[in-house]
Amino acid sequence: AIKAFSLAKSLSTGRSKSFFVRQTNTNKKVLQ
Repeated sequence: AIKAFSLAKSLSTGRSKSFFVRQTNTNKKVLQ
């Protein structure tokens, strides 16, 4: 998760951010 966050932070493209947000939301659903 930390590695993915660093990758999303280094890539400032809207597409990467959107992908990161989708991954984060998916992870939250799994944790719940």
